[in-house]
Amino acid sequence: MSTQVQKNIVSEIEDQTGPVLVMEHLKKSFGNNHVLRDINLVINKGENVVVLGKSGTGKSVLIKCIVGLDEPDDGKLFIFGQDISELDEDELIDIRRKIGFLFQSGALYDSMTVRENLEFPLRRQLHSISKDEIFSLVKEALKNVGLDEAIDKTPSELSGGMRKRLGLARTLILKPSIMLYDEPTTGLDPITSKEISKLILKVQEKYNTSSIIITHDIDCAKITANRIIVIKEGICAAEGTYSELEKSEDPWIRSFFE
Repeated sequence: MSTQVQKNIVSEIEDQTGPVLVMEHLKKSFGNNHVLRDINLVINKGENVVVLGKSGTGKSVLIKCIVGLDEPDDGKLFIFGQDISELDEDELIDIRRKIGFLFQSGALYDSMTVRENLEFPLRRQLHSISKDEIFSLVKEALKNVGLDEAIDKTPSELSGGMRKRLGLARTLILKPSIMLYDEPTTGLDPITSKEISKLILKVQEKYNTSSIIITHDIDCAKITANRIIVIKEGICAAEGTYSELEKSEDPWIRSFFE
């Protein structure tokens, strides 16, 4: 399958409704540590799904499997309807260009200005783009996260919340269809955490993104989630809305919401 054909398929699938990501019986172990034992998960177009679970239950491993940082040992992973195990390297790159990953740290380059941090992914992936187009996209991305005035600052001059916003802007600048958030409010005060959670909603509404949000922050989950998945011992132990799960008859499930 040619790269252009693959791009056309991805484009057609993105225009459709329904699942953008499906996991079937996904497994991942590290030696004798069976982190993901049997994960079955569906993410629909335009949906925010929050994943809850105790530390060490494989929440971050789950999203690393999606972007290729970890390779599943078994099971199926479909992205935009494509079984990624059947794609060659170029086809995988095309698919993963449509996935944005916001790391806990923001993964910023401290030696670069805010402008340069945003220009970097554009120059790396869009080789024919003009300087004017780059500047326009940078300005738009910063406006979307409320950092218009910070364009010539360095990350070290920004607060924790502003750095998180910058990391999000750099992820969004390539207009991903799927967003993966790894603990987006970790280390932030309650007010800033709420601002970031609301920003995640704004991104969903503006770009119609489909998102997986890994978090321990139950307030973030309450604000952002259309649906919540709870992982226990490597499987999806519960699924539902915030209001449904906080009333669960299972005391272990309810403990997340207390």
